[in-house]
Amino acid sequence: MTFLTGIALKIASVAVFVVMASLVKAVSDEVPAGQTVFFRSVFAIPVILGWLAVRHEGLRGGLATSNPMGHLWRGIVGTTAMGLGFAGLGLLPLPEVTAIGYAAPLFAVILAAMFLGEQVRLFRLAAVAMGLIGVLIILSPRLATLRSGELTGAETAGALIVLLGAVFVALAHVFIRKLVATEKTSAITFWFSITSTVLSLFTLPLGWVVPQASTLALLVLMGLLGGVGQILLTSAYRYAPTAVIAPFDYASMLFAIAIGYAVFGEVPTWQMLGGAALVIAAGILIIWREQQLGLERARPRKVTTLQG
Repeated sequence: MTFLTGIALKIASVAVFVVMASLVKAVSDEVPAGQTVFFRSVFAIPVILGWLAVRHEGLRGGLATSNPMGHLWRGIVGTTAMGLGFAGLGLLPLPEVTAIGYAAPLFAVILAAMFLGEQVRLFRLAAVAMGLIGVLIILSPRLATLRSGELTGAETAGALIVLLGAVFVALAHVFIRKLVATEKTSAITFWFSITSTVLSLFTLPLGWVVPQASTLALLVLMGLLGGVGQILLTSAYRYAPTAVIAPFDYASMLFAIAIGYAVFGEVPTWQMLGGAALVIAAGILIIWREQQLGLERARPRKVTTLQG
């Protein structure tokens, strides 16, 4: 029953984040990406503080940090990823942005090997290669535009922006994996919201706008949903291990297709769906393999403890 609670919370968080992304897309014609990042970040903060209060965690205990520079670097990378993703939502269909975003775990495997010294053997390398083939299939219509010399295509630019955003998401995961060794989840979430709020203000010279009342309401709702989604996601991992609930990330494709069709009239191509299926399969294989590696690492520690 506990695992089912974790799965339910995970699916709820995925649904909330897709709705949030659809709101970003809805306001993208009027509001610059940097300004959207500001609203996403600043209105998540009261939700996070309210969550801490409900859980009876004091601000000092829940938000204390011993690694402020780690939070700063995670904030810079994560804010960049968010800004790129929001910019891409204004240029591409929602399901396509979702599918390209699935490349982030593939890049995370590569970056973890580069920066954390993790060993990546043949199985995970093969999964990453399969996933990257899927990404190329998704991107191939956009790459055809590049080959034809039409470098100004908005959708081609959007695809490249979202792909670069996935690289920054993967890099953010590397920083988070370092932070979780010493920091509470509540502190990581809160300080990221603070950092991204401040960093988004640097985009003011790029042309912020005074939004209409209806647009302002959507921006505020977007920020609140971002905070709620983060809380649901964090809570999910309290009830079930990563290997159980992580694959449910890919339910976002179903939500993205439904919302994209119903709200924006977007119909995904079979080519995009086929590429997404490859990327999803690769992601699930990587999750499964990392779970196996985790069990293998834990086994010697248990033996050592028993012998000690």
